[in-house]
Amino acid sequence: MTVKGYMFDFSGTLMRVEPTADWLDAVLDDLGIEATARERAGCAARLERLGALPGGVSPSVLPDRLRPSWERRDLDPGSHRAAYVGLMREADLPWGEEVLDALYARHMTPAAWRPYPDTAEVLGELRRRGAPVAVVSNIGWDLRPVLREHRLYDLVDVFVLSYESGVQKPDPKIFRSACEGLGLPAAQVLMVGDDRVADAGAERLGCRVRFVDHLPAHARPDALRAILDSAD
Repeated sequence: MTVKGYMFDFSGTLMRVEPTADWLDAVLDDLGIEATARERAGCAARLERLGALPGGVSPSVLPDRLRPSWERRDLDPGSHRAAYVGLMREADLPWGEEVLDALYARHMTPAAWRPYPDTAEVLGELRRRGAPVAVVSNIGWDLRPVLREHRLYDLVDVFVLSYESGVQKPDPKIFRSACEGLGLPAAQVLMVGDDRVADAGAERLGCRVRFVDHLPAHARPDALRAILDSAD
């Protein structure tokens, strides 16, 4: 059956969060905190290893005390903050809670996110064709301001976010909500994502699914374009 509508994941699919070192540097610079290059690099490496940057790598080891908030992080903003600030504390940064608060706040700002090189082109082409688009994301905060600042918001018709809907991928219910919002049967909708488990849940509803790699923005210039071309 012909694809008439599209669902896209957000983090790692349409946009990618800044590198951990850039994230830390931006916060320290904004707060006027002086630190040597070696100190910054060491702290960034610990944050990276712990998976403390939302949208970055997953934790290598998850402390048991953080497991309850981690499991609910994409369903409840309070749990999301508790999980990630808890991971930041594990990095034993030398600058106090002010830096942790600022790190958590920054990851939700447009400055912390970079669209993949072909994101605007692909969403714009789908708008030109009249193919409706949904963003379906497991997330504990509102991503709309990020897309708005990057001039992508008006290219999306439907937002289905886990913390608002009370259900998260791979549960087919979240994909069903998106298809209903698009006004299309699942068989006519293509889901594009980077998570081979979470995004694959759309297949259980009858959607087609295609995957891209969760790479830095500069390292994945045309994966979305290739999927669009192959879906023609």
